[in-house]
Amino acid sequence: MIEIITAESAGFCFGVERAVNTVYSEIENGGKIYTLGPIIHNSEVVSDLENKGVTVIGDIDDVAGLEKGTVIIRSHGVSKDVAKQLEESGMKVVDATCPFVKKIHSIVESDSKKGNKIIVIGSRNHPEVCGIIGWCDPENPATVIENEEEANSFFLGDERKITVVSQTTFRLGKFKELVEILRNKGYNVNVVNTICSATSKRQEEAKKIAMSVDMMIVIGDSKSSNTQKLYEICSRECNCTKYVQTKDNLEIDPQRSLRRVGITAGASTPKNIIEEVQNYVRINF
Repeated sequence: MIEIITAESAGFCFGVERAVNTVYSEIENGGKIYTLGPIIHNSEVVSDLENKGVTVIGDIDDVAGLEKGTVIIRSHGVSKDVAKQLEESGMKVVDATCPFVKKIHSIVESDSKKGNKIIVIGSRNHPEVCGIIGWCDPENPATVIENEEEANSFFLGDERKITVVSQTTFRLGKFKELVEILRNKGYNVNVVNTICSATSKRQEEAKKIAMSVDMMIVIGDSKSSNTQKLYEICSRECNCTKYVQTKDNLEIDPQRSLRRVGITAGASTPKNIIEEVQNYVRINF
């Protein structure tokens, strides 16, 4: 009998669950509903919402031509400018930004006004990061650092204090490495570890499970940043690590003998998809 070890932290985090529940609640209230960008990075969830009448808006400029209704700000948050445009649009606005992300907005807005140089460690094209840098003082823009090369090449030609924050789903070990590079440059660095505690727990648990199994399955949407990082972590510990969106993406190697299979999932993965993968492994492996 194959042993399946599923991470306790797998699946929706607090912020994602809150955002998704917000949309479903608004559906029950009736009226036209829009989300500014996909509410979360999971095509299965987004498709279900679209089937229930929810429309995804690609850009703030598209709001002007829409039928009146409710616009929901997704869990990743938006910039200060976009938030203001929404408030002035005449639409009902419901803010489903993750509270942990809202905290980062407050930190960078306050510290940039004080004159601190803001550094955001994360993926510069990720919507959460785009939103965060949009809360900085326009006269004191942020710098985004993604990797060691960018951290090593960073140069601040004055004596300003630096405030470092992180994308909530960034890998903790990598965050610490990049911060250390900045500190070694001799700058006055104020580090605010804004990686969500649920993210850290999820990554630590995934690593521990991956070290002890014959196969590790990471479930999540291909666009999910936190799921990609889980895959990177698990791949280092288990050379047979699979990245799947649903059970339909899971390929079986009949020649491979498996005794223990580990399963984890990104923060945007619904419980039912995790259960379907569990059952598929139990029946077919």
